[in-house]
Amino acid sequence: MLNFDEERFRSIQAGAMSLATPIRGAIDTLLDAGAENLHFLGAGGAGVLMLPAAQLLQRTSTFPTFLLQPAEMMAAGSVALHGGSIVVLPSLSGTTPETRDMLAYAQRHGAKVLTLTGHLDSPVAQQADFNFTNFAEDDTSSESFYLQSLVLALAVRAHRGELDDFDRTVAQLELLPHLLLEVKRTFEPRAAELARAFKDEPFHIITGAGGTWAQAWYYGTCILEEMQWIRTRPIHAADFFHGTLELVEPGVSVILFMGEDASRPLVQRVGAFAPDVTDKVTVLDAAEFDLPGIDPDVRALISPVVIATITERLSAHLEVVRDHPLTTRRYYRRRDY
Repeated sequence: MLNFDEERFRSIQAGAMSLATPIRGAIDTLLDAGAENLHFLGAGGAGVLMLPAAQLLQRTSTFPTFLLQPAEMMAAGSVALHGGSIVVLPSLSGTTPETRDMLAYAQRHGAKVLTLTGHLDSPVAQQADFNFTNFAEDDTSSESFYLQSLVLALAVRAHRGELDDFDRTVAQLELLPHLLLEVKRTFEPRAAELARAFKDEPFHIITGAGGTWAQAWYYGTCILEEMQWIRTRPIHAADFFHGTLELVEPGVSVILFMGEDASRPLVQRVGAFAPDVTDKVTVLDAAEFDLPGIDPDVRALISPVVIATITERLSAHLEVVRDHPLTTRRYYRRRDY
């Protein structure tokens, strides 16, 4: 595979899953101590990657769960953030100024802060009440963060008696480091084909729903815009017909991220409309990939992981055909997550 270290990828995703037991232990400790709510407060793309876990809790647990912009919370405040709160902060570098500020802000308000980082010797890791470090880099961090936050959400449900098969689910998630490699290999030829097709596209509308909406926002904003300087319009599939459809005309690229959860019909509705208007419709469907040993209910949880792993292959080819390395930035030399 182009510009790809298979063993490095497998090791990083296995590292994410090796944190399942300690993450559950931390959640058990916090809930036993009387925690009353949970806030996912990551900055930028890392915060967006928390969306599927937050949605899972909001839809399947009575435990109050919030997903907010840390900068806005610090500016406006929240009566829900207090001494009974768990705050989850993801930061790959562990140095993001906004995340560091949020960590201090949360602790001043008495909250317990749990961080997910890629570097143990970083301020965010060192100052947290609970830290879980799994080394990763830009091209491997999405799957790692998705998996860690998913395990965290499952641990909350398990502790509260809202999930009976935590161990079964985690055992299946532990198969993913190998399975995702096979997904990448399967997608590699299409990734090269799509990169050639997208090479000169000036604009993409990208849509998803449920867990794949997080990846649609992330891929459009953090990869195509930030790392390739390509204009995008990420739009939730439920909102597509409330304005964005008017931008679709012949020659406009529309990319659909299709998951396997209950929100799938929302993306299918866009898929039924778009080909009648434009000849450039791309469907990336998590259901197309073989994942032996993964039950349907678990597949529904990992759709964003699958889409993240195939879009990484697309990015690897895109940077080559466009002669624009993913590390190139206009306004700053380094991205801190």
